[in-house]
Amino acid sequence: MPLTRDFRETIQARALKDPVFRIGLLEESINEFLAGDLETAKGLLRNYINASITFEALAKKTKISNKSLHRMFSDKGNPTTSNFCAVLQAIQKIEGVNIGAKINH
Repeated sequence: MPLTRDFRETIQARALKDPVFRIGLLEESINEFLAGDLETAKGLLRNYINASITFEALAKKTKISNKSLHRMFSDKGNPTTSNFCAVLQAIQKIEGVNIGAKINH
């Protein structure tokens, strides 16, 4: 289901002024990816990118074209592991966070 413009703008406005919310989007995306739900992970990561760093800035940081990034995180996109990792590395640098796995017993 596509997001409405109002919903996207609401997410973007909150992400721009609330770093905890923005990092929460990123964290949920990673958790969904690790849980095997690639569709949800891509959607959350797309929302995060649109609401914070933008695809244009991410393209510059990753040296992956803007068009390719949009395609990777589209509903039908299928990012390669190396591209997905490049995106996560760039985001870590931009946000000043470290992404790691936590194993629960």
